[in-house]
Amino acid sequence: MKKNSFVEGTFIATLSIIIVKLLGMLYVIPFYNIVGSTGGALYSYAYNIYLLFLEMSSAGLPNAMSKIISEYDTLGYDNTKGRAFKLTEKILFFLAIIIFLILFIFADEIGRFIIGDLTGGNTYEDVALVIRCVAPAILVVPFLSVTKGYLQGLKYIKPASISQLLEQIVRIAVILVGSYVVLDVMHGKLSYAVGIAVSGAFFGALFAYLYLRHIYTKNHLDNFPKEKEEEKLISNKDIIKKIIGYAIPFIIISICADIYTFTDQILVLRTIQKLGYSTEDVEFIASAISTWAPKINMVINSISMGMIVGLIPTIVSSYTAKNMNDVSDKINRSMSIVFFISLPLAIGISILSTSVWTIFYNTNSYGSMILKLSVFSALFSNIYMVISIILQSLNSYKYVYSVSIIGFVTNALLDVPLMYLVHNLGYEGFMGSIISSLIGYTLSIALGLYGLYKSYNIKYNKAKSWFLKSLVAGISMAIVLFIFNHFINFNLYTYSGAIITIILNVLVGAPIYLYISYKLNLFNELFGRAYMRKIIKKVTFNKVDIGG
Repeated sequence: MKKNSFVEGTFIATLSIIIVKLLGMLYVIPFYNIVGSTGGALYSYAYNIYLLFLEMSSAGLPNAMSKIISEYDTLGYDNTKGRAFKLTEKILFFLAIIIFLILFIFADEIGRFIIGDLTGGNTYEDVALVIRCVAPAILVVPFLSVTKGYLQGLKYIKPASISQLLEQIVRIAVILVGSYVVLDVMHGKLSYAVGIAVSGAFFGALFAYLYLRHIYTKNHLDNFPKEKEEEKLISNKDIIKKIIGYAIPFIIISICADIYTFTDQILVLRTIQKLGYSTEDVEFIASAISTWAPKINMVINSISMGMIVGLIPTIVSSYTAKNMNDVSDKINRSMSIVFFISLPLAIGISILSTSVWTIFYNTNSYGSMILKLSVFSALFSNIYMVISIILQSLNSYKYVYSVSIIGFVTNALLDVPLMYLVHNLGYEGFMGSIISSLIGYTLSIALGLYGLYKSYNIKYNKAKSWFLKSLVAGISMAIVLFIFNHFINFNLYTYSGAIITIILNVLVGAPIYLYISYKLNLFNELFGRAYMRKIIKKVTFNKVDIGG
């Protein structure tokens, strides 16, 4: 089984995650049509709380595993790598059982907390039922995640990426077939249909985990060589301490990211009800902000997730080898690549928010309004996630905590005041929640960059140049699209009109962004001329060669 380099591994992981996220985007079109906005809100309640508890049980361990394995791999400690993996599995077993029992036993209490005083829509019993349906996934997903982390730490990116595709395909099949059969064939209750849908997380994870275990066994990764003399000095207790020490920052950062979403959902539910919105609108807006707009934004978030997979083991290897020039280059390059790819997607989705929302969820002015601004929250989230992972890879935990906690607290404190402020200014109050998230992410990014500069003297001259060039290309594209859309006149509230508008904007906008980026030499600077030559030859079937 072939190991993957930083750029190759990042490309494979990013491509895989983009496909996974695209599938995750596209399935919501038929699913939302099956369960409607009420079912969509119920799905959102249960799935967001599931994700929060999933982070508690496993979020830090896969990334911590990737980091530990990469570290021991660089040092040549093959036996210790195996011991670390086995010990992590044992820790996971106890955590998964505890979290599963909490979710299952206290589902009613969690449902009451989420719904609050809201009446006329979903009940807390509905929420509790769906939470219990998704709870078994906690018993499988952590083991899948840590196995992926182990393979990624060894720089085997391809099998981990394939497992993500398998997991998503099985999950989507259960969601769509299950909800359709319950509602349209058996004419069952909406809560049962949504319960079946969320159980797709369990079946998808189980299928993917069995695949990875097959790869693990087939390639004899469970045959650990005899301990070297220096490895004998590393006890299981030392390894457990390292696992926990590495995992805690990852857990904090992951939980904070999900608490951003969960806090926004709860505060929006509580606040905009007082601002005079109907129960139906309250449930729709809260679920749109926390779940349905982020589903569309997944394609942007996938960029940072793919980058992280390839980034952790390579930065850890360079840092372990004390090659700080390489560390600095990877930091500048990773942030810039994320921004370069995410920016045009964010601009495009924002400009086309009405058309995109129509295609995914039918016509809703609140939805398109939320998407128009929240897509930039996804862009900021991307950069924030990469910076926090870099800090963790370099063991700068002090700044990880401050970056995560200060950003989250800022968001939470500003949520309600900004909703009232925006409402009093004559705009839709819920937009204040998205603005508070943007402010929180901006503060986290600034603190993270300062931490890297102060602790490791990381300069950002290259990143500044690459960011500026990306902005020039992005702003140029936006200006042209604004002018272009002024002259076309399709009905954006119909599928045909929305699709035609999106296609025309892509055909106009993408070439502009790519051409200006090419003229500014961004491709060669970011990805390297040799790698760009290889990619161009592949996609043109060896017909185009830009030279060495």
